[in-house]
Amino acid sequence: MSYRLPRFTLAAALAAALPIASAFAHGPTPHKADETVTIARPPAEVWKAVADFDALAKWNPAVKSSVASNGNAPGSERTVVLAAGGELIDSLDTYDAAAMSYGYRLYQENVEAFPVSYYTAELSVKPADGGSEVLWSARYYRGDTHNDPPENLNDAAAQKAIHDLFRAGLDNLKRTLEK
Repeated sequence: MSYRLPRFTLAAALAAALPIASAFAHGPTPHKADETVTIARPPAEVWKAVADFDALAKWNPAVKSSVASNGNAPGSERTVVLAAGGELIDSLDTYDAAAMSYGYRLYQENVEAFPVSYYTAELSVKPADGGSEVLWSARYYRGDTHNDPPENLNDAAAQKAIHDLFRAGLDNLKRTLEK
């Protein structure tokens, strides 16, 4: 005599196991950063300071040097040498001078220097009361995408790295342009 489980019992057992299986399958969550600064200067003047994809080192003290392979053309690769050491390579996705914005992504990571495994970012300048607003935003993943990353590659480390890089640039841009 063979014994068969009733369909309801089998379905209930599978349904009960599903949350456990999905908990073990979970990976990193993408994070979002939005940093802004208001600058008491016209948008065209602010855009002129940030417009060149390879000019990051000119206005961000967290960057020692930045060189782009093909200027502001989409596909251009920018080698960014961080002031604290280490190098990243970004790739320009979009560039719209009329809209005063560009978007780029991390092309080659260096999690030892910058604990982020991947990001897409956009920098834009918009008119604001009394001047301009610069918005620097990103979606990113922590440096180690496994379930239990070490402290130096976890969500908090990635958030701090993005925040510190963006704030250093935006705060210095404001200081420099409002002199």
